[in-house]
Amino acid sequence: MQLGYSCETNKDFNAAVTALQERTAAKGFRVLHVHDLQATMAEKGLERSPFKIIEICNSKFAHKILGINEDIGLFMPCKINVYTKNGKTIISAMRPSMISEFFDNKELKEVADEVDAIVRSIVDDVK
Repeated sequence: MQLGYSCETNKDFNAAVTALQERTAAKGFRVLHVHDLQATMAEKGLERSPFKIIEICNSKFAHKILGINEDIGLFMPCKINVYTKNGKTIISAMRPSMISEFFDNKELKEVADEVDAIVRSIVDDVK
């Protein structure tokens, strides 16, 4: 199992970020925070190409998963990165299904796989 699900998009960086935020809401998730790594690094005098980490969550899934094991919170919220590399815009999401690799629980695996499918569909819809 791969840690991330990535693709290249023809959208420019800002259009990809906006589209991800819109698709996230359409899929019943909420954008909790957007980290602008390029801006954060610039504050420290470091240069980097555009890079944002978009944290998303669905309260229903979060509640269910935390009811199984509170340590799963260490993997939350789900993150989707948007960055540029070699002039291309890349979208990369952490695979929620990876959580079940660390916790042996059938119910958790089912929920993690369901969330994984939604996160991948968000990425696919945007690319």
